[in-house]
Amino acid sequence: MRTMQQWYSEYAESHQNKLNQSIHYICVPLIFFSIVGLFMSIPNGFLADLIGSDSLLFANWAIVGLILPMVFYSRLSFTVFLRMLIFSAICIVANYYLSLVTNLLFVSIGIFALAWIGQFYGHHIEGKKPSFLKDLQFLLIGPAWVFEKIARKR
Repeated sequence: MRTMQQWYSEYAESHQNKLNQSIHYICVPLIFFSIVGLFMSIPNGFLADLIGSDSLLFANWAIVGLILPMVFYSRLSFTVFLRMLIFSAICIVANYYLSLVTNLLFVSIGIFALAWIGQFYGHHIEGKKPSFLKDLQFLLIGPAWVFEKIARKR
């Protein structure tokens, strides 16, 4: 398995343009957020029975769906794992409250589509293909890379 720095270096090759980077700072977290919302939109009857709660906050498929990405992040570094775990928890809570006021499925689909349009526009400006076209694992590296770049700017 590649090291965190190897992943980040390879990902950065197609993310040199400042506008593309700015678009990624917005769109990558939105894509992650919308995927959590899509998973939370899956009916949770089985999970609710399993854990004895029907609250979407505690019984949702996003929690199950985040297990493998969290294992991946934990193998990169504890810091990456912790950042992504905190962001995942924020996404779950925010999507829960969003589900109380609107149709979470439709909003998640809309955010997902618009954010991907932004991503592809950014790569059009960059003049390079998205990294995930070479290796799908870059779909998990993208959010970690964004939070790493933001943390370095502080």
